Amino acid sequence: MFFSKKKFLIGALAIGSMMIFGGCGGGGDQPASSGGGSEIVVGSNFELTGNHAQYGSNSNNGLKLALKEANDAGGVNGKTFKVIEADAKSETAESVNAATKLISDDAAQVLVGPAVTANVIAESQVATENKVPVIAPAATNPDVTVENGAVKPYIFRSCFIDPQQGSVMAQFALKDLNAKTAVLYLDSSSDYSKSLGKVFKEKFEAEGGQVVMEQAFVAKDQDFKATLTRIQTANADVIFVPAYYEEVGKIVKQARELGITAAMLGTDGWDDPKVIDIAGADALNNTFFCTHYFDKDEEVQPFIEAYRKEYGSDPNVFAALGYDAGKMLIDAVQRGGDDSEKIRENLENIKDLKVGTGVITMDPKTHNPIKGVVVIETKGGERSLRAKIAPEG
Repeated sequence: MFFSKKKFLIGALAIGSMMIFGGCGGGGDQPASSGGGSEIVVGSNFELTGNHAQYGSNSNNGLKLALKEANDAGGVNGKTFKVIEADAKSETAESVNAATKLISDDAAQVLVGPAVTANVIAESQVATENKVPVIAPAATNPDVTVENGAVKPYIFRSCFIDPQQGSVMAQFALKDLNAKTAVLYLDSSSDYSKSLGKVFKEKFEAEGGQVVMEQAFVAKDQDFKATLTRIQTANADVIFVPAYYEEVGKIVKQARELGITAAMLGTDGWDDPKVIDIAGADALNNTFFCTHYFDKDEEVQPFIEAYRKEYGSDPNVFAALGYDAGKMLIDAVQRGGDDSEKIRENLENIKDLKVGTGVITMDPKTHNPIKGVVVIETKGGERSLRAKIAPEG
């Protein structure tokens, strides 16, 4: 359901405390969206509490690092970035509340976030009504930027989309692992998981494979052994689990405890160092997932080192994509984006931009970045690059 700015203005005032960092100087009484001040006001609308707080907080950290680097280097074209944080609270209604406040009260010229698909879609109407561009770091569902075949003019993303991931992993299962049969194990509470399962099944079966069973769980489940026991009876070559690392770690651990040795496949939701702590190193043998970058590639080391220095920990994929969103915004301002409309135009025309995870070009017809995919194998608790797939488009 979508909500207008007027309906949520009162509710937005109840948003938790707002945190500000970044540039010096102010734009006076002039609305930030009109440009002309010494700051670019960035509304950071992420899930800082609730079920998706890990994803939102990490994305927010990546965004702040990119913009802090720009500010510390003297700003861009005489402007610095002022980030105002709001908590989307892992709920669609709160995502709209936060977006409304950031635009109406804080004069944000651009919004970054939330992390998950449903919350980005929820905020997109109020952002579009106010002609404020949105950069979604990690929302991979195609519907985020395209509706009824038409691109949403103010909505962009820094991640690749579900069809690209689902297709890559189906092809990998068929060609690299010589799989003939597969089981889908999906998070029924997640649009991300269901979308990826749909794409994988279509691609896998279109090229001769057979999905012999589908099972489901719900985010935050702890015991997966009943459904895993049913999955075991299918005796499939691969098990596709497009979900997030917290559940993935438990699923893989419990599957191996039951004696399931089949290859287990996933997508970018697996990409967090904590999955090894949860599952155990040996349990993750014979597992493969696709993601946005390989952390041992030379080109991503500057981002990883900067993140470690700033936060004292290794980044996960959400942090990397938040950083990429920040780099996209910096590039848009560098090319003369001093108000919302110019930022929107420049985001649409990004070409060969170096970001934290590699190099991207924006497809103006879909507002999806054209970027490559890597497939990672885990063995003995160590990750290695199994395949690198060139960008589509």
